[in-house]
Amino acid sequence: MGQQAADEPALPAVCVLAGGLGTRLGGLTTRQPKPLLEVAGKPFLRHQLALLSEHGFTRVVLCVGYLGEQIEAAIGTSCEGLAVQYSYDAPGLDGTLGAVRRAAPLLGERFLILYGDTYLLIDYQAVTRDWIASGEPALMTVLHNHGELERSNAEYAAGRVVAYDKFAPTPEMEWIDYGLGGLTTGVLDLVPEDERDLASLYHALAAAGRLHGYPAERRFFEIGTPGTLRETEQFLLHRSGAPDGPGPADARPGGSRR
Repeated sequence: MGQQAADEPALPAVCVLAGGLGTRLGGLTTRQPKPLLEVAGKPFLRHQLALLSEHGFTRVVLCVGYLGEQIEAAIGTSCEGLAVQYSYDAPGLDGTLGAVRRAAPLLGERFLILYGDTYLLIDYQAVTRDWIASGEPALMTVLHNHGELERSNAEYAAGRVVAYDKFAPTPEMEWIDYGLGGLTTGVLDLVPEDERDLASLYHALAAAGRLHGYPAERRFFEIGTPGTLRETEQFLLHRSGAPDGPGPADARPGGSRR
């Protein structure tokens, strides 16, 4: 894991959206941002960065907002083998799409996007290669959900997300956004400049037939609520003792979504 053939293109930067308020966690995020919550012995963000490093990535841009100075102080400019840069939200927070737009000058022409509260059991390099080979300007990884998590929000067929709607999903949508996406800078203007939610851009890309899809096979873990935080800690504690094996809950295609 983490090794690339000499003739393969360098992996793109990863944009990590780590600026949210973490309101569903109540008092746990009153004085510290969600990415710095201790999970299995260290800040969750360090687990996430270590996983990216295992998969061969070398550079991340952290989009921070709420208590972002704490994140920069804790993580610095180098962490878990990755070079780290920071993009701060404007006052009042930018929203997910606004944060990506603000970070774009640091990211390069093509980049991956990862939510700062998720731990994804997927082959990041395979996803990246498949996306590049597709020729499409955008990527969404999806999980066949069948309504087992929060309501499914995507239709996927033959390597493409043919419909996506976070706000008004239809009965035909059996897949859910898995949490790893990708964009090229040319599509950032596909929706109005005042649009703040990344989901609206993905909706427009799917409607235009330009959203490449990659199906995940294993469940995700996340720390958005006290319950899923505990579950993720159990998995990471198990993984630290058996890095190549599934965690105790890994057989289920579940978790809860932000």
